[in-house]
Amino acid sequence: MLIGNREFDVKNKTYIMGILNITPDSFSDGGSFYDIELALKHAEDMIKKGAHILDIGGESTRPGHTQITDAEEITRIVPVIKAIKENFDIPISVDTYKSKVAEAAILAGADLINDIWGLKYDGTMAEVIARYNKPCCLMHNRRDTDYQNFMEDVKADLRESVKMARKAGITADKIILDPGVGFAKTYEQNLEIIAKLGELKDLDCPILLGTSRKSVIGLTLDLPVEERLEGTLATTVMAVEHGCAFVRVHDVQANARAVLMTEKILQSKKNIGI
Repeated sequence: MLIGNREFDVKNKTYIMGILNITPDSFSDGGSFYDIELALKHAEDMIKKGAHILDIGGESTRPGHTQITDAEEITRIVPVIKAIKENFDIPISVDTYKSKVAEAAILAGADLINDIWGLKYDGTMAEVIARYNKPCCLMHNRRDTDYQNFMEDVKADLRESVKMARKAGITADKIILDPGVGFAKTYEQNLEIIAKLGELKDLDCPILLGTSRKSVIGLTLDLPVEERLEGTLATTVMAVEHGCAFVRVHDVQANARAVLMTEKILQSKKNIGI
């Protein structure tokens, strides 16, 4: 899969997507990089530590977040996208579900659109992504939690997003899917979807797992946001084992090391025929 000027081997490797929130209120690092110089330093740090792609967000999407205007979101992210593109050679993903923001981000240099609503919030999002011939990550989300058969319903919802993308003209080789841990799911359902990541292969798209510091980890370990690294690493190992192509994380270096170690063990397992 081509993202920006990089080819990603999504069938055989797991890549690190580093999170860069340009927000004053994100659940994990709100306000930390709400300044262009700080954002650039953090971007450089993540690249040095092993990030393969950076995911920039201008609006917190944590449960109960306050929605901001398109103009405010654009004002936050566009200068950062431009500055990173001027200073570093790394693909940039933009975390937005609004088509006007997506278009402004693409024009500023963004290489991928990461939509937490899987194209279902904004009716023109799919058309914008298709027009600029960009790849996208479509996350599972819904307004209700009335599941009849949890995993089958999640897969059906994701298939709907893929269908919308294809209908708009987004080619199959430009679609990544995210099962949406932490969105419209109970604690038990979040654990179930991580445990059953392998089932998502049925969807024939690369899978991105985003669990970094999330409440499923906090609830399991009874720990605050800043102490959820080990729990995140456990989910990253699961992602590699189940063949996920990307993990979206805050702590790049530790997760990159966990990915490499897991990949080497799995390669050894294959080599000796286990």
